[in-house]
Amino acid sequence: MNFSLTKTSLRIATALIVMMSSGCGALVAIAQQPATTPEDKYTWLEDIYGEKQLAWVKAENARTAAVLEKDARFATLQADALKILESPERLAEPEFRNGEVYNNWQDAGHLRGIYRRTSLKEYLSYSPKWETVLDVDALSKSDKQSWVGKGLICLQPENERCLVALSVGGEDAVTLREIDIKSGKFIEGGFDLPKGKQNVDWIDKDTLAVARDWGPGTMSESSYPIEVRIWKRGEPLKMAREVYRGETKDMSVTPAALNDGKGHTAIVIQRALTFFENETYLLLKDRVKKIALPLKAGITGVLDNQLIVAINEDWTPEGQTKSYAQGSVLSLSLEAVKKDPEHLKPTIIFAPTADEFQQGVSTTLNHLLITTLEHVQGRAYLYSFGKDGQWTRTKLPVPDNQTINIGTTDQMNDRFTINLDGFLTPASIWLGDAGDGSLRQIKTQRPLFDASNMVVEQLEATSKDGTKIPYFVVHRKGIVYDGNNPTLLNAYGGFQVSMTPYYNAVRGKLWLEHGGIYVLANIRGGGEFGPAWHDAGLKTHRQRIYDDFYAVGADLVARKITSPRRLGIIGGSNGGLLMGVEFTQHPEMWNAVVIQVPLLDMLGYEHLSAGASWVGEFGSTKIPEERAFLASISPYNQLKPDVHYPVPLIFTTTKDDRVGPVHARKFAAKMEEFHLPFYYDEITEGGHGAGADKKQEAQTDAETYTYLMMKLMN
Repeated sequence: MNFSLTKTSLRIATALIVMMSSGCGALVAIAQQPATTPEDKYTWLEDIYGEKQLAWVKAENARTAAVLEKDARFATLQADALKILESPERLAEPEFRNGEVYNNWQDAGHLRGIYRRTSLKEYLSYSPKWETVLDVDALSKSDKQSWVGKGLICLQPENERCLVALSVGGEDAVTLREIDIKSGKFIEGGFDLPKGKQNVDWIDKDTLAVARDWGPGTMSESSYPIEVRIWKRGEPLKMAREVYRGETKDMSVTPAALNDGKGHTAIVIQRALTFFENETYLLLKDRVKKIALPLKAGITGVLDNQLIVAINEDWTPEGQTKSYAQGSVLSLSLEAVKKDPEHLKPTIIFAPTADEFQQGVSTTLNHLLITTLEHVQGRAYLYSFGKDGQWTRTKLPVPDNQTINIGTTDQMNDRFTINLDGFLTPASIWLGDAGDGSLRQIKTQRPLFDASNMVVEQLEATSKDGTKIPYFVVHRKGIVYDGNNPTLLNAYGGFQVSMTPYYNAVRGKLWLEHGGIYVLANIRGGGEFGPAWHDAGLKTHRQRIYDDFYAVGADLVARKITSPRRLGIIGGSNGGLLMGVEFTQHPEMWNAVVIQVPLLDMLGYEHLSAGASWVGEFGSTKIPEERAFLASISPYNQLKPDVHYPVPLIFTTTKDDRVGPVHARKFAAKMEEFHLPFYYDEITEGGHGAGADKKQEAQTDAETYTYLMMKLMN
């Protein structure tokens, strides 16, 4: 459960997540279109909650549990995972709201979690005293509903009036209820939005901008809202006034209210044409004005009456000769944009170099915080807007060889936190003051696995086209290079998601401590080397991503770190597609393949759940060239009856309303038809993740590592 709502670049929260394989974790729409191909025997499994279909799932789950959960190692692995996931010594990550520190917390006594608060002074103490604001377990009991908290949408900058997002079992569809977080009470007669996939933000304390299902023609083919209405307190929801409507072929439309804590506010509407291409509009009283930004751009905030913009394509503004490189962060005068949104005059804040690329952007009251990757090494900077209209920067003194993420910022003052961790370095929280540039470590996670005899290396493989692909290897000191080391390789390779070192105590305890090696590959499709690294693997160029991953596996074998007998791979969501492709293209290279909440039917993905959202990444079957490529890599369609495949573990959840369980079901059913062995696990809850609570996550983790030990360590 995560109660902090992010508005990074106004990007819709529908990205395919990097989930369990990386250390985590509306009902799913039943397909309304005809079968993808006439010979597809398994479209019947697309009825998510059908009696026959759930009986099939139950039988497959039981068959898998009879092997994995009966293994002598399973119970110990499950107990170890749960102990870590519910450890009272985990870091309590802060959120700055209305002068206090808030935190979302789950443990053995709070399975679905509590939202709690304390003072900054108390938080800095060794053992803070917390006050509960909202108890999701208690709410679930009183409502007789299996709630999972999905975030808070708060009125800025005060952060006192909020909408609590509540999901049934982890779905993306949520119910929104207004709460006063100072009193911890739901507001009687307050804003209450029934369940649905919806994008909402505050305009003022009595007004919301709402995008949701308003009836026919108001939802996209991707199953997201495309119509924004203004809803006033006290009026019926159906009376809300329309201010903007996109088209059903769009991905979605999202309203967002951005302000700088000094009275400068921008109400922005983002029309997502695809996952990466957006039209941006400014809402001015009764008018909507289009801002002449490039399609691959996003507004990340407002500071000192400046719009902060990140661009992911080269851009020459209308009427200018100066060009701005993709990956730049720019500022625009908000007043100038309001007067003339077609002729923009940007100022450079950050420009990428050959080795350094922007990762995160956030604002305090007076300053801008930007994190970057420099050859996959984390950096952080503070920027200040001067009276001369230019930006100056100060580099923050963060240690090397750790991943840096922005934690929380405060638009009422200049406080901020950043989070640091590494493969073998427990997470730490650093408190900064953007006013004086100070930064100090305030919290450090106690080690939750024994890393005293482990090291991290950064190596490089050469892909099929000659591109150098960096990757990290975590292993015991003094390993023997005899090809006999059990090794687990992970990557994501899509959606400009950067894969960086991070502390995963469950993986450390359940895999590394048992002698396993962990490898993380920085393949194309990610954002480690800027937008171009991502663009290189889009649509019909996607085979490069799969070649990159195979090259890393081959390099591990060539170095005799491991061998195909001892090499396993793991990935979720888009990473699950990656696993499926590697499973079908190179079955001889791996002895274990963990495929989690995956896309696998790439000829049918556009009509399954939110699949149409990702045409910008994968391409469309409506375009002959792209259809031909999708057919050539689609794991479901490339599966053959006469090939010797490794035995995979296929994991999904019934309540995944993003990718959905259908891909996993159909792939498993076809393997069954071909008499190919596999393990299948479909848990009921969890949404697009590993489980709806820590106990469910521990169960998932234990099954995964039991399987990996069976295949790679036995």
